[in-house]
Amino acid sequence: MITSGVTGFRSTGSTLFRPFFLSHLAKANAEIEHLHDAWRCIDEAITGLETAKERWCEAEVNRIAGEVALLSPEQHAKSWELRAAMSMARLLRDQGKREQARDLLAPVYGWFTEGFDTLDLKEAKALFGELHA
Repeated sequence: MITSGVTGFRSTGSTLFRPFFLSHLAKANAEIEHLHDAWRCIDEAITGLETAKERWCEAEVNRIAGEVALLSPEQHAKSWELRAAMSMARLLRDQGKREQARDLLAPVYGWFTEGFDTLDLKEAKALFGELHA
């Protein structure tokens, strides 16, 4: 039913609330062990947050992403933790707390030894560099 609702909503062309709806669709997919679909919805929701600047539900999307990670056998937790750290670092940066932002992001970014060509790690590197400027 959720999939049908999201599909119908998309057909209107509206993007309002899309990240919120997609995150709940992700949770439903994870609960019935359709983990690939769950991660696809989470990725789309996060992209929607960034694209539409619809930040009001960002915390909820991230919370649900955490729940999906807990239900996943390969938790992808490091990538999600990196995204969460980046979001928090951006908030701290915007509040003028650059050193706190850098201190938060540095250890999480430091976990990674490969995959530096992925979008998440490229964005983390750029943010980290910005926080050092």
